[in-house]
Amino acid sequence: MGSTIEINDTLALTAEQGFPAHLLDLDAHRQTPVRLEDLGNERLSFQKEEARLFHLDPVRVFLVQSLKGRWIFWGHALIESQSIDKVLDAEGLWVPGTWSTRGTFTITDIYPPDYQESFTRRESPPGRSHFA
Repeated sequence: MGSTIEINDTLALTAEQGFPAHLLDLDAHRQTPVRLEDLGNERLSFQKEEARLFHLDPVRVFLVQSLKGRWIFWGHALIESQSIDKVLDAEGLWVPGTWSTRGTFTITDIYPPDYQESFTRRESPPGRSHFA
């Protein structure tokens, strides 16, 4: 019997999973680049399906916005906490093999727009770049 835990160096999130769309908007960023100091040191929350482990602070993870299945690399984040929980059905019973991962992170680097586009084109999985 094996383990199905995935180890990630990329925190790819939709708005529903916790991507901070209230702080990071692509169109606004291209007009007036967001600076790290504009964000403060806000602790943000995320929740993902499945069991995953993310590199912990002080090792960075890439912060990615998943928008309609396409990726936009925004910069770096540090994972401050994470937990993996069983997913329970309406009756409180575990659905075998279903897990969720949740945690908190802070943003530690924001890419300038030109670099963001170039990095996203180069580092996204095939067919996933927002800019392709």
